[in-house]
Amino acid sequence: MIRLQGLTLSRGGRVLLDRADANIGPGERIALVGQNGTGKTTLLSALAGELPPDAGDIVQPWRDVIRLEQGLPSSALPAWRFIVAGDVRLAQARSALEQAERDGDGTALAHAHDHWQEAGGLTAEARSRSLLAGLGFDAAQAEQPVDALSGGWRMRLNLARALFAPGDLLLLDEPTNHLDLDAILWLERWLLRYPGTAVIVSHDRDFLDRVATATLHLDGGKLVRYAGGYSEFERLRAQRQMQAERERAAWDARVAHLNAFITRFRAKASKARQAQSRIKALERMAVVAPIRALRGIDFVLHEVGDCPDPLLQAQAVDAGYPGHPAVLRGVSMSVRRGARIGILGRNGAGKSTLIRTLVGELAPLAGEVRVSRSVRIGYFAQQGIDRLRSDESALVQLQRIAPAQREQVLRDYLGRFGFSGDAATRPVGPMSGGEKARLSLALMLHDRPQLLVLDEPTNHLDAQARDALADALADFDGAVLLVSHDRYLLRATADTLMLVSDGSLREFDGDLEDYADWLLQRPAGGAAGTRGPPAGGAVGPGDAVSKGREDTVGAAGASRRDDRRLAAQRRAQLAERLRPLDREIGDIEQRLAAIESRLATIEARLAEPAAYRDPSEAAALGRERASLEREQGELEERWLERSTARDSERETFERDAG
Repeated sequence: MIRLQGLTLSRGGRVLLDRADANIGPGERIALVGQNGTGKTTLLSALAGELPPDAGDIVQPWRDVIRLEQGLPSSALPAWRFIVAGDVRLAQARSALEQAERDGDGTALAHAHDHWQEAGGLTAEARSRSLLAGLGFDAAQAEQPVDALSGGWRMRLNLARALFAPGDLLLLDEPTNHLDLDAILWLERWLLRYPGTAVIVSHDRDFLDRVATATLHLDGGKLVRYAGGYSEFERLRAQRQMQAERERAAWDARVAHLNAFITRFRAKASKARQAQSRIKALERMAVVAPIRALRGIDFVLHEVGDCPDPLLQAQAVDAGYPGHPAVLRGVSMSVRRGARIGILGRNGAGKSTLIRTLVGELAPLAGEVRVSRSVRIGYFAQQGIDRLRSDESALVQLQRIAPAQREQVLRDYLGRFGFSGDAATRPVGPMSGGEKARLSLALMLHDRPQLLVLDEPTNHLDAQARDALADALADFDGAVLLVSHDRYLLRATADTLMLVSDGSLREFDGDLEDYADWLLQRPAGGAAGTRGPPAGGAVGPGDAVSKGREDTVGAAGASRRDDRRLAAQRRAQLAERLRPLDREIGDIEQRLAAIESRLATIEARLAEPAAYRDPSEAAALGRERASLEREQGELEERWLERSTARDSERETFERDAG
């Protein structure tokens, strides 16, 4: 096995190979292809040991390396003898035999004769003449001195000499130059019988198609391996380029979709601080989306389709564990289609208890949780990776969920989560925590949930996987209920923040920066600013002053509490007045998101040449696109109208409220 490991080669100050890697197996016939000047001949020189690498290693275990010479040969020997003289071992054996004959040493003569026979001396002339005949030489030309032949025939002698000498590795640089078709066909048959390893540089595609078992493409300083000859290389490379074009088109559509979503979202929620945080996160995601296409991980979140609304409701729920006091009391909330709720709170405040109660892992201690009958919920628990079967592979565990799907479909799906090739079939037990978390997400998302309930989903994920999850959730058209300490994920995902604190759940009126300030002002285990009474004893003059100040602070605090209560009442009244408009606007946005997603899919499909092989399919896609674009325009006008009405209603309320 020849191994190129981090190989760097340069000529004339120009880097030709830059940290390239490749493997060549025993007995393979490798076509080395690439544009002129990319370094093919330089690589052959390195494989022959004639050029040391600038960096990296060439692990080349074979000693007998034969390379086709490119210079014009010159010799007074007849053509057939010139070929035989190129076999170094045979020449050495013949020289030893002649020396033993001159010395008259019988023992040495016997040994030398054996070595000469082992080197093929008995058949050397016949083999050389056979090679010359195969390459188009007649008997008279075989006897002519090399220097008497024309340049083209002398170049053929170089090829014959390379083919004559036995070797483990044969390096041929443009071997079909100066050959006619008969000679090329003969050379093809010869190479197909050759037992060693061959690396061949040629621009003759038919020749490479017939002899090459694999192709190494040298491009941009790297080596990329393809199965088969030149035509198969072209086909596979075209497939890769088409896939890259489709990915670029898909990412361009994704960036456009994100930007359109940002524009509408900004107009809708210009006065909400958490909405502004999400806008900034989405804008950053749109900028880096093309770069993230290279990460190799792309979590799959399908459109949710038709689903009930609301998806889940909790009314006066006490959450906790049987036989213990309730952790949370009086929890009431509704999760509607398209809701994006981030759950905040300190460790131990009850976030996971709330989540487990909502998904049915814990029964409510009081109250009721109602889940719509047909809703599909995807639940990712903090300890979910412990539920994976350590002795089974990712593929086997996915097959248990989807037994009717073909294996290749399941493999393609797992590949989007970073489990390609052998990674899909190795046992889960030795996997890292991040790999297990990705597998848990893959298994959970396969059933196309309409409500995602995620409890610390990024705990084990690396940066690339976290980015992939954030991208997917930002564009998900279902509902999300998220507990996470990952601020980037929360900003990119949540439109509404809920706070678990002091045994209750309430909406948090602010963004993550406000939440950070809240944490700083509120020490763990107690409310901010609370103080106990003096530690016993009479009240002195200084204490009286302090007491007076506390009374003042207490009165001010009571006033602020009244103000907050009035503000909360006004917000509730305003929300009630705006609810019909909000519901209508939300429905419009849901449909617009679905239209944009479908349009992106159609555009990506129409960008594929294969789409036009079936004219009826292409025409149907064109008609569907036109219909969706008309509906999109009508909905956007309706959205603008209802948003204007909402702003007007809000201004009227605020004016009437004084």
